[in-house]
Amino acid sequence: MTSYKELGLVNTKEMFAKAVKGGYAIPAYNFNNLEQLQAIIQACVETKSPVILQVSSGARKYANSNLLRNMARGAVEYAHELGYDIPVVLHLDHGDSFELCKDCIESGFSSVMIDGSHLSYDENVALTKKVCDFAHAHGVSVEGELGVLAGVEDDVSSEHSHYTMPEEVEDFVKKTGVDSLAISIGTSHGRTKFKPEQCTKNAEGVLIPPPLRFDILAEIEKRIPGFPIVLHGSSSVPVEYVKMIEEFGGHLPDSVGIPEDQLRQAAKSAVCKINIDSDGRLAMTAAIRKVLAQKPEEFDPRKYLGPARDELKKLYMHKNINVLGSANQA
Repeated sequence: MTSYKELGLVNTKEMFAKAVKGGYAIPAYNFNNLEQLQAIIQACVETKSPVILQVSSGARKYANSNLLRNMARGAVEYAHELGYDIPVVLHLDHGDSFELCKDCIESGFSSVMIDGSHLSYDENVALTKKVCDFAHAHGVSVEGELGVLAGVEDDVSSEHSHYTMPEEVEDFVKKTGVDSLAISIGTSHGRTKFKPEQCTKNAEGVLIPPPLRFDILAEIEKRIPGFPIVLHGSSSVPVEYVKMIEEFGGHLPDSVGIPEDQLRQAAKSAVCKINIDSDGRLAMTAAIRKVLAQKPEEFDPRKYLGPARDELKKLYMHKNINVLGSANQA
């Protein structure tokens, strides 16, 4: 077994307590490869932001668990080399079984999510508690989930969303011992977070999604005051990246995300972790498509992955400074 402490990682306990008190959210950026990891660490060091390196079960299969462990260790050392030791968490996103969470904990993850939201309430409680009991024995933080987000991203898929029921949260937290809670208040996975008929259009024809249910969030905060809340599916799906992808041969109809002003509002509450994946995919793909379209003779991966990394870094710095409020909080 490898402890996350051997890798220089931290769990989320102190990080979340500071975020709730300070009115900001920690960025949870998904990564699958070297360039994404470089961009995340560069952006967070330059903005002096704590960060959660987030890995889905699909990404873990793609990357190999041994490589991932050493990438996490390298990320901590890379931040130090860049001149600022930011707190770094390695987190399993949407773990769907006790066995997967256990394996991640034993391979150096400092935080895991157990997503039992597809189960009955009692089954979700039992599974989450089982994971918490094992994780806490190793100093690892656990995120649970109540409510279901619609959309598709990696191994997570649901056609319909179900808002979190505030009357369940207090009982769930008490029975499971979970450290943070992912809730459903209108965010959604993927780059098409809402159907066109759910949205309105502005003067430029851009889809405007329905607002987040801040009333549900407020009721949850009232029932579990100060408890760390997590928002999944919180990419904003920037129009400029969608347009760039389509300009250079892509096809992304009906793309719509969560407005950044609503995420900033959420980050000022007990929401202390906001997950962003699709925005990174869009930025990277847009930059790669542009290079390959403008330089069709190019075949050196560094020549198109390098610009993609730079675009990702710019995006993440913007998120830390202007959306999450995590800059200068490391």
